[in-house]
Amino acid sequence: MEPVDVGILSLLPPIIAISLALVTKEVISSLMLGILSGGLIYAAASGGGLVAMSSAAFEIMSKTVGTPDKFNIILFLALLGALVCVVNKAGGSQAYGQWATRKITSRRAAELATSILGILIFIDDYFNCLTVGTVMKPVTDKYRISRAKLAYIIDTTAAPVCIIAPISSWAAAVGSTLYETGAFPNEMSAFFATIPYNMYAILSILMVTVLSLTDLEFGPMAKVEYLAETKGELGAIDQKAAQQQQPVTAKGTVYDLLIPIAALIVFTILAMLYNGGYWSKGLSFQAAIGNSNSSAALVLGGFWALLVAFFQFVPRKLLTFRQFMDSIGAGINTMVPAYIILTLAWTIGTLCQNYLGTGKFIGMLVQTSHLPMELLPAIVFLVAAGLSFSIGTAWGTFGLFIPIVVFICQSATPTIMTVTLSATLAGSVFGDHCSPISDTTILSSSGAGCSHIQHVGTQIPYACVVAACCFVAYLAAGFSGGSALLTLVTGIGLLLLSLFLLHRRAKRRLAK
Repeated sequence: MEPVDVGILSLLPPIIAISLALVTKEVISSLMLGILSGGLIYAAASGGGLVAMSSAAFEIMSKTVGTPDKFNIILFLALLGALVCVVNKAGGSQAYGQWATRKITSRRAAELATSILGILIFIDDYFNCLTVGTVMKPVTDKYRISRAKLAYIIDTTAAPVCIIAPISSWAAAVGSTLYETGAFPNEMSAFFATIPYNMYAILSILMVTVLSLTDLEFGPMAKVEYLAETKGELGAIDQKAAQQQQPVTAKGTVYDLLIPIAALIVFTILAMLYNGGYWSKGLSFQAAIGNSNSSAALVLGGFWALLVAFFQFVPRKLLTFRQFMDSIGAGINTMVPAYIILTLAWTIGTLCQNYLGTGKFIGMLVQTSHLPMELLPAIVFLVAAGLSFSIGTAWGTFGLFIPIVVFICQSATPTIMTVTLSATLAGSVFGDHCSPISDTTILSSSGAGCSHIQHVGTQIPYACVVAACCFVAYLAAGFSGGSALLTLVTGIGLLLLSLFLLHRRAKRRLAK
């Protein structure tokens, strides 16, 4: 299959999929229709018919899922599902929940603890999405925090944190992409230069912290949280599975949760160092993390953590050998919905990016437009946000836009190159954070055990408020010649004011 140029038609598949998902509240059929519409456009452009439409759609799907990185994520989901189920059966989650509810004594403390844990697990966004939910669900359930709010906290402390964390898989991708443009002396200097201007990451972290410390909810999340707190309607879709996985013994301890999770963290980091060349190539810790294959490391970490759990539970007779193996199968089954949604989301992203040229079409529009240079950071932010939301990936978005931005800035306005590149990264993270077809959005809802569509519907208003504040901040940056102080003050001040006003409006609506 060869790429085709279909112009504006390349925008139709993601628009169809996302619109249908938000209207029908059913994500799998919406993604399938989006993929088939893309297959039809591809078949028409390449001279095929209806058979070619379906053939193209499924050929792209098989190629996408068959790539090592994608298949490793599916393997890791299976191993993590098995680990969670085994820990539940052994009584570790129940013991941890009882301990944590004694130490964490309020809803605010539970939300803040979840946010802090999410920020601390900055090394990889996939790892963050699934680990934080596993550890914190017993605590947030105890204090009647909705699963949608838990998913929002998880999602907001994943990609937005990784994009500004120096030691992460994202830092390597961003640094290398920036360095290849020739605009920076080395990868890390390029990465660090963008951090103060990455307004979407900074404001997202600020917002999740403020919402954890206060009750300034608004939009659909305000209603969901109200129902959770007053009526106990958490919106959990994994309650049935949880009931089937009740521990067979009351002998489980807190360490029966903490040790497997700690093993997962330690072995994943060791695996990243191993395949990143820390020992084989003599690279530094930071360089090896940046050079690592995080998806392959997650698989190794999950396998060794499961092995640790086996030797921790079976010899102590918390579980028999048969119970342990049965729990592995049950845990893998709980991840089947995530497999399906991820496969479809990856497929439509690959179809649009690699075969229909969605990104190239939008990039060409930016490159050929004649906008005032003062507007460039704000416009680039909006375009990158729209593209990343459409294709569900930050890496593909900034990989496409960074060379274009460097070319435009070097020839027209070098003084705001750094802030414009930061705006590119910020816009890219927006889509990765909240798009219905983003893998981290899917993994966050899966890790929190809530409906994917409910997570998307409650999170998008929050993400859009942050994006609007970013847009205004980048306008200030463009007209001030890239003043970091003015950019930060504008964004932070506008966000806090917006939260206060929107909360007051939501409170009046709930009172009715």
